[in-house]
Amino acid sequence: MKCPNCQHKGTKVMDSRPLEKDSAIRRRRVCPNCNYRFTTFERIERQPLLVIKRDNNREEFSRQKLLRGLVRSCEKRPVPVEQLEGLVQDIEFELEQTGENEIPSREIGEMVMDRLPKIDEIAYIRYASVYRDFKDASVFLDEIKHLKEKQKNETEGQMELHYDE
Repeated sequence: MKCPNCQHKGTKVMDSRPLEKDSAIRRRRVCPNCNYRFTTFERIERQPLLVIKRDNNREEFSRQKLLRGLVRSCEKRPVPVEQLEGLVQDIEFELEQTGENEIPSREIGEMVMDRLPKIDEIAYIRYASVYRDFKDASVFLDEIKHLKEKQKNETEGQMELHYDE
């Protein structure tokens, strides 16, 4: 590795740490020539993950695009960006684990829809309104009923676990 400061070849690794669920390594390096310290990242090179859009066009998966949509949904809500970044990272990790190179956008949307209510219900409704393309207020109300029913079922399931223990 060449030093970015003096261009000397042959830097020394001082520290290595795994990142992103062990899919990357962060290395702290030092140049033996000028003692300049810098960081490098090592990742597994993968084939690009393509998203199949509703119109059957394909585009490369973008963490930033997904994060932007989530941030927009959480606007003026008490949701830390770090939590949304974690959500995006989890989804990306799950997508990579499928072994598929092409994923329908619908699947990504459903992954978000499954996780977002646990973070913020209002953000979930906002995301759903765009993702499901709400046409009128009745669809909006149906989605709220669906969310409440899902929460009720989860709560009942948790109560059954406590009784069984």
